Amino acid sequence: MRRSRLAVIDGLRLLAALAVLSFHYTVAWRIDGVRVPEYFLPTTVHVTVYGLLGVELFFLISGFVICMSSWGRTLGQFFASRVSRLFPAYWAAVVITGVVAMAYPLSGGVTDGDRPRPIDLLVNLTMLQQPLGHGAIDGVYWTLFVELKFYLIMALMLARGLTYRRVVLLCAVWMTVAVLVPTLNNPALNALTISEYAPYFIGGIALYLIHRFGPAPLLLAITGFAWLVCLARVNDRMSDIRSGFPVPAWPGMVIVTLSFAALLMVALGFTDRVQWRWLTVAGALTYPLYLLHSRLGHTLIRAVHEHSTVPVWVTIATTTALMMGLAWLVHRHVEQPLARPVRDLVLTPPRPRDQDRITARVFVPPQPRRVNETPRDVMTR
Repeated sequence: MRRSRLAVIDGLRLLAALAVLSFHYTVAWRIDGVRVPEYFLPTTVHVTVYGLLGVELFFLISGFVICMSSWGRTLGQFFASRVSRLFPAYWAAVVITGVVAMAYPLSGGVTDGDRPRPIDLLVNLTMLQQPLGHGAIDGVYWTLFVELKFYLIMALMLARGLTYRRVVLLCAVWMTVAVLVPTLNNPALNALTISEYAPYFIGGIALYLIHRFGPAPLLLAITGFAWLVCLARVNDRMSDIRSGFPVPAWPGMVIVTLSFAALLMVALGFTDRVQWRWLTVAGALTYPLYLLHSRLGHTLIRAVHEHSTVPVWVTIATTTALMMGLAWLVHRHVEQPLARPVRDLVLTPPRPRDQDRITARVFVPPQPRRVNETPRDVMTR
C-alpha cells in the first residue's frame, strides 16, 4: 500500500468547495433580492450553475477518504477522529454565521422571517437540527447530515471489522438498495439509505479499494456501475435548479465523468509524485471555507451592492478572497488547537472511583467485660 500523502485529493477538495461557492454566489440567490442572477452575470451563470455538482465530488472523495481513514481503526478511534475533525470548525461557523444572521437577516432563510432564534443556534451546534425539526443556520449544512448517515453505515462496518470481502459486499448490497429504493416511493427509506447520493460514496469506496489492493475486475466493475448510476441521475439533479434559464444536463455528465476519472488516477497511483505543499494547505482550508462561505458571503455581497457601485463580479471575487482568509483563521485558531483536545476527550474513559479512599464507618458496640478478665485481655480480644 502506498504511504505518501494523496495531495491531489486535497486539491480536488478545494476545487469542489470553490465550485459550490461560485454556484451559491452567482446562481443560487438574487443578489439584490429582486432580479434573477442572469441579469447581473449573463454569461458567467451558464458556467457556474454546474458548480452545484461540487457537492457530488465531495461525496465521491468522502467515500474514498473515510474508507481509507477507517481501515485498521477501532470503532472508538473512528468516532473520535470524526468528532475532532468535524465539530471544532463547525461550532465556530455556527456561532459566527448565527450572530451575523440574527443581526443582518436576508430574505428567504431559516426561521422566524429569516432571523434565526437563539434556540436555532443552540440546536445547530449538535449538527442534528434537521431530524430535530429546526432550520439550519446556513443552507449548506444539509450535506453534513448526509455525511453523518454515511459515517453511521461505516461505523456499523467497523463494529465487525473492515475486510476486503465485507467492504465489497457493502458496496454490492448498498448499490442494489440505492437503485431499488427510489422505486418504492418511501421517503423515509430513501433518507435512511441515502439512495440519492449513495452511488458517489460507493464509487469512492471502490476506488479506495483499488488504491489499496489494486485494480481487480470486480472493483472496476463496481466503480463503473456507480458512475453509470450517477450519470443517469444528473439530469434530475440539474432540473431541480431554479436558475431562471435552461440548464442542459450533458455538461453535468461530463463533470461527473471527470470527477470519477480524476479519483481513478489517484487510486491507480498516477498522481503519487504530486506533493506540492500548497495542496495540503488548500485541503486544510476546504472544510471551514465550505461552512462559512454561503450565508456570510451573501450578506457581504448584498451590503456592498446596496451601498456602492462596485461591479458585481469584483464584489464576488473580493468576497471569495475574504472567505478564504476567514477559513484560514478558523483553521489556524480553532481547528488546529481544538482537534487534539477534542479527540483525547472522546477517547479518554472516565476515571474509576478510588475505592481505597472510601472508608466505611461501622459502629461496633462495646462488649461487656467478662469475669476475671483484665483490662489487657479486653484490649487483645
